Amino acid sequence: MSALERWFGLAAAGTTVKTEVLGGVTTFATMAYILFVQPAMLSAAGMDAGAVLAATCIASAVATFVMGAWARYPVALAPGMGLNAFFAFTVCGAMGVPWQQALGLVLCSGVAFLVLGLLRLRERIVALVPRGLQHAIAAGIGLFIAFIGLKETGLLVPDPNTFVSVGDLGARWRPVVTAGVGFAVAAVLAARGVGIAVLIGIGASLLTGLATGITTWHGAVAAPPSVAPTAFQIDLSFLLTSQGLGLALLFLYTDLFDTVGTLVGVGTQAGLIDDDGRLERGDRAFFADAVGTVTGALLGTSTVTSYIESTAGVTAGARTGLASIVTAALFLAALFFHPLVETVGGGVPVETILFTASGPATHTLFLHPITAPALILVGAMMAKGLGRIRWDVPQEGIPAFLIVAGIPLTFSIADGISLGVMAWSALAVATRDRETPVLLHVLAGVLALRWLSELLG
Repeated sequence: MSALERWFGLAAAGTTVKTEVLGGVTTFATMAYILFVQPAMLSAAGMDAGAVLAATCIASAVATFVMGAWARYPVALAPGMGLNAFFAFTVCGAMGVPWQQALGLVLCSGVAFLVLGLLRLRERIVALVPRGLQHAIAAGIGLFIAFIGLKETGLLVPDPNTFVSVGDLGARWRPVVTAGVGFAVAAVLAARGVGIAVLIGIGASLLTGLATGITTWHGAVAAPPSVAPTAFQIDLSFLLTSQGLGLALLFLYTDLFDTVGTLVGVGTQAGLIDDDGRLERGDRAFFADAVGTVTGALLGTSTVTSYIESTAGVTAGARTGLASIVTAALFLAALFFHPLVETVGGGVPVETILFTASGPATHTLFLHPITAPALILVGAMMAKGLGRIRWDVPQEGIPAFLIVAGIPLTFSIADGISLGVMAWSALAVATRDRETPVLLHVLAGVLALRWLSELLG
């Protein structure tokens, strides 16, 4: 007890061991949905679901332990929502990049994160992108995640005329009802301030899925799955291309902004930010984030970042890194529950009728209705940044709108962000705005050349 007191300063922080344990458990409960969502999402990229679960548990535990023991903050880390969607559906899906090469991009971004910390350049990079665009990026990614969630419920299907539509629900009623019940439960609980609303919503979907026969029970506890199918399978060859390097930088920027926003949010609620607006030991917190990303890439999962759900643990009383150590231990314990993860996150093949250009046709959709409610609700929570954008200022509102609309409509985080950055630069030049950093104009120029090369073939 005295050792814990000396290192974490429990008394000075106004907390106790019991309170920190409760806070750590609460944080884990509010973000445990990632254990179900992550294997489901990355398996869409061709990765082994069991190995992804093992990689997710280990990388999250390592990063969260470093955050707790070294930075001493009650902040937990795990693969980030949004970045996992970008990894699975944009880089591996739409762009056709093999997951081994995509892991190489994640590893590169994690190493770059470490280097930027050593050179003390992180704060300068964050300042490069205007605050309004940072909020727009978060909201756009939230809409992107929610859109994926709606697709995974079976509610939205491809349509040759309108991109997507509801179509004929007759053959898809079971996954739609399964996801709908879970989302309704999660939304009501979130509105009532229940911290584990997302997790309970997944539980409601699971029970509904079992009742409707959309899924089957695979058990709860078993020996940990092997990480071998994904561990150290990294291919760095794609980094030698201009496209690969650009994607690695995008992974880095998104992780950087997400981490800064989370640390500021959690730090403010916990009273950890000083009068000058600085977060003491912030460099150690960034280090934990980078360690998590590098570890995750080596083992086989997407970018690891700080979770805003850590505020639930802070609300429960957590004030020091001891809470994070408790959360890290629970991530390791979760390795033994992979049959439950398979039950919850496994895909469901559903035969349905799609209206194609040549007429109606039977098609098999591979859906994830049990975890879909989590995507929709998390996406809704990420959209809160919309209220922080100055819509009445055209120079900020127009680029922000292009990002918010562009990310889900192009089904690409990279394309949506590039539209907003180019628009901001163009409007800054047109209005002779000298406050826009020169490096932002340089970035916009590079993105414009990339679009021009695409247009010219």
